[in-house]
Amino acid sequence: MQRLILMRHAKAEKSSVSGHDRDRSLSDKGRSDAVAMGRALAARGMRPDLAFVSPSTRTHQTWDLLHDAFGDVQVREPEPLYNGGSDTLRHYIEDAEDEAGCLMVVAHNPGIHLLAVEYLIESAASPSVLDRMSGGFPPGAAAIFNVDVAGRCAFEGFLQPRDLAGE
Repeated sequence: MQRLILMRHAKAEKSSVSGHDRDRSLSDKGRSDAVAMGRALAARGMRPDLAFVSPSTRTHQTWDLLHDAFGDVQVREPEPLYNGGSDTLRHYIEDAEDEAGCLMVVAHNPGIHLLAVEYLIESAASPSVLDRMSGGFPPGAAAIFNVDVAGRCAFEGFLQPRDLAGE
């Protein structure tokens, strides 16, 4: 793997008809943000060959809207990614490091945010990058990392839907 994209699902409704968190759908804003993020990532050459997508409604919907910009991508939906912690996400990423040039993980906070910060700390990212990430990981945001041959992640960028105005 040469690149890793950690993405939080786009903005979701506050509740679902069923009352279950897992069934929450994307809001209208979430849907438009997901489409914009897919286009923006693809325009920057960030097209995954493999994606791990949490099995919740909002992550599925986010992926479905992103996918149109990426073309053919192998998708897996491991059950533990639903609200999985950073250790769970890391386990799946490490197990797949020889399977894809670019891996994308679409999941939830706090796991996505915590894993991104862990990677930043491990790679001795600059204080300004750590400060930016400590401000949170909003819905629809993506942290992008270059991955070296030893599997170490180095920060490449952080893209949020609000950054895409005018794109």
